[in-house]
Formats: sequence, C-alpha cells, structure tokens
Amino acid sequence: MDRLTNTVRPYAWGSTTAIPELLGTEPTGEPQAEMWMGAHPGAPSRTERGPLNEVIDEDPARELGPRAVAKFGPRLPFLLKLLAAGAPLSLQVHPNREEAADGYEDEQRRGVPIDAPHRNYKDANHKPELICALTPFDGLCGFRAPDDAADLLSGLGVDSLVPYVDLLHAKPEEGALREVLTAVLTADPDDMAKTVAAAAAAAERIGGVYAPYAAIARDYPGDPGVIAAMLLNHVRLQPGEALYLGAGVPHAYLAGLGVEIMANSDNVLRCGLTPKHVDVPELLRIVRFEATDPGVLRPAVTSAAAAAGTRDGEEVYDTPTDEFRLSRFVLAEGAAHDLTADTPQILLCTAGTARAGDIALSPGQSVFVPAGEKAELSGTGTVFRATVVA
Repeated sequence: MDRLTNTVRPYAWGSTTAIPELLGTEPTGEPQAEMWMGAHPGAPSRTERGPLNEVIDEDPARELGPRAVAKFGPRLPFLLKLLAAGAPLSLQVHPNREEAADGYEDEQRRGVPIDAPHRNYKDANHKPELICALTPFDGLCGFRAPDDAADLLSGLGVDSLVPYVDLLHAKPEEGALREVLTAVLTADPDDMAKTVAAAAAAAERIGGVYAPYAAIARDYPGDPGVIAAMLLNHVRLQPGEALYLGAGVPHAYLAGLGVEIMANSDNVLRCGLTPKHVDVPELLRIVRFEATDPGVLRPAVTSAAAAAGTRDGEEVYDTPTDEFRLSRFVLAEGAAHDLTADTPQILLCTAGTARAGDIALSPGQSVFVPAGEKAELSGTGTVFRATVVA
C-alpha cells in the first residue's frame, strides 16, 4: 500500500481557499483547482517507489490485477480528483468510445500535433465522469425541455433573444435544441456580445433563477456560452450528492468543492465559457440534442452493509461505466472494513481521521492499494474508495 503525494493544478477557474481548507494548509493566494490522484502521465501521484505510472508500468499485472489488465489494458483506467471551482469551468461535452476512436484516428492521419491548441482528441478513449459534492456545488447538466428554455430566455425581455425563443417553441425537441445552439455558437461575435451584455444586465436585475447566469456572465462577459448555458438544467448538489456525466451530455461546473472521478482520458469538446478552441461542427456531431433530467445520484448502501444494519458500511454511487466505481465510507468508532480486492484502489480521506492498514489519513490524504494487497479501513472519518468493475 502506497501513500500518495499529489499534484495540485493551478487552473485560473480554481478556488484560492477550498483545497487549502480541506488540507489544513495556508492558501497561497493562487487558484488551486484540482488535485490529481492516479497515474495520469500529465501529473502522476508520487509514491516512495516512484511515480505511480512508472510503478504500474514495471508490473501491471501485480499492481492492477490480471482481470483489470485483461479488461482495460496495462494502465490505471481512472483518474480521481479533488475539484474546487471558484469560477465556472468551460461548457463542454465528451465523446463516446467510438466517436473518440474515430476522431483520434482522423486527427492522427491528418498530422494534427497532439499538443496543438485546435486538437480535439488527445486519445482514443471516452471520458465518462462523476462529480460528488463535498460542499454545496452548482453545475449545469443536460438540456432543459425546449419550452422551459424558451420561457427562461423570454423572461429576460431581450429583443435579440426572440428568434431563439420562437425556434424553441416551433420545432420538435431535437431540431429546436440543435438549431438554437448552432445559431448561438455561429452568430456574429459583435452581435452576440451585445446580446450577452443585455441578457446579463437583465439577469442581474431580476435575480432569482437568473442569478447563476448573471454570475457566469461576470466571469465571461460577451461569451456566447452564457446564452448556451441557459439551455441547460441548473443543478445544486448538497454534500454527498453526485452527478454522472455520460457521452454527449453538455455540462459545466460552476462553483463548489467535490470529489471527481473519470475515465483516464483528455477528450473534451467545448461549447463556450472558455478562451480555448471551440470546434462547432465537431461539437454538433457529438452533442446529444435531447432534454434530460440531471439525475442527481445519492449513494446506496451495499447489500452486505444493509443486511448487517450498519450505518458506516460502503455506500456506492451507481453508474453504467466499468472504468471506475466510486463509493464512500462514513466510519464509526471501533468498526473496521476489509477492502482487500483483486482490483486496484485509491482511498481518499475527506473528513475526520482514518487508517488504511498502517497508514494514517487526514483530510486530503490518499493511498494506492495494489490489487490483492490486504487493506483494512478504520477510523472516524469519511473516506472515498475508487476502483474499477472488472
């Protein structure tokens, strides 16, 4: 079992205080957006045996287990993060596995450099992800029903939004959402900047349900993503609640601290709220134009824990992906849990104190448990467990 030393990424949208408060360290004054736990080559966790990606590369079968290697290959298939949003992240969507493979092959064939700013596909994998709130957490997830989106836009009283409102009322669901998002993202930049400014002023004045969009506009003045965001469901998660983001679902994180887990991929297509490249034609090919319920997830106690009548058993966030499985333990004094498994695990403490084998964990500390390694969890804290379904 390896204690992990993890890298904090200083992206501009990050909170300056949330991760330091969890870790019990002094803020630096700089944004601290994400703390990565895993074997991603961009910022691998470090162990006493070396960087985790190199440790796994030396003996994948021992570290990951034969079943995980057979199913996912010789690499850790997930990346675990602490994510602290002090400002909105880009409005984005992820491809499914087939779309990612096709897009990656196409860009490779055309010789697009892997680090080019206009490159869409950094790898051939899909990128499902799950965000679990540690504090109240605001986000956008999936399209509103067209009539609901029309009512929200109409309520701003901005004349230049009327054509979008009319389209949303006049077309069937898929066509309405597709045409309006296309129109927003391809509008004349100067005209759209004026529309966004008028919509932002109205949102500030009205408040209420418009407050999140007024806040977005303060961070991204003139960005067409402000209008695109109004087509999506606004969600506020309470601590312990989660969102699963599958392929084709537009989303953005707005504010809050959470535990995020995802398939180990960098494939992101952006819709707005970013200075980075927006490939509108490719984006429109990937997005699923359908109204969806955000589907807030709450952890379910495993059947073994339910049968035992315990309140500190494993609580699982059920998702349809196999690359990761996230669960939570709210530990009670005197209880111990045998987590020994034939799959790789990362354990992350987020509150109180815990012990993984001989390793003490305080908030923000984590360990990597190789497949087959004996792992007993105890203490009085909250611990998240990340593994795979193999």
